[in-house]
Amino acid sequence: MSLLTDQVAIITGGASGLGRASVKRFVEEGARVVIADVNREQGEALALELGDSTRFKQTDVSNEAQIEELVQFALDQFGDLHCMYNNAGISGAVHNSYLEDDLADFDQVIGVNLKGVMLGSRAAGRYMAKQKRGSIINTSSIAGLKPGLPLITYRAAKAGVIHYTKSIAKELGAYGVRANCICPGHIPAAQTFYDMDEMVRRKQPLERRGTPEDVANAAIYLASELSAQVTGLVLPVDGGSNLGKD
Repeated sequence: MSLLTDQVAIITGGASGLGRASVKRFVEEGARVVIADVNREQGEALALELGDSTRFKQTDVSNEAQIEELVQFALDQFGDLHCMYNNAGISGAVHNSYLEDDLADFDQVIGVNLKGVMLGSRAAGRYMAKQKRGSIINTSSIAGLKPGLPLITYRAAKAGVIHYTKSIAKELGAYGVRANCICPGHIPAAQTFYDMDEMVRRKQPLERRGTPEDVANAAIYLASELSAQVTGLVLPVDGGSNLGKD
């Protein structure tokens, strides 16, 4: 039997990149998936490609009303919700000096990367708590584990995701609901403004370029009963780059 047979999942940011890879893997493992994304064209195309196991819902994750509608949409379409994968994220503008950062994109970066995770977790968590089961997965980043430049607002948001996830894991555990987060590393779909080969050489003990499928496999683990005793986990998928190479 597949790992997610008869389960229902929402994956935000599911139309491209890491989210797209996860949507495909979840379907392969037997799940029915609501693809949530601001990009209607890509989202509808992916749903058409994958067939009856998927639905698309255009969603701005920073909008509370749209998140509530998204959860209700999943329930209306598939009758249940087992996994909420808050994956949507944006990098924001690249500034190599915080003193030169005009913070013009601050609200948007925090709104998508942190507020969106919080809204999605809350909306899904309310339903899951009533059902006494469920898995919430949040996408952070190795940038949330380590300070540095550039993208300080992005790093702050992703660090917030880590601590938020640990906090809700404590509350939701009493209801049988698990909450964990994944910290992708230098993966092309996640960080296209870096020279990936150079980053791997300089940063990763494991000298292999990561793929979106590596992150998708981690999400499958956290969504499935394989991780039934796992909550509050911060899981780097980064070739060990959070450890440093020196």
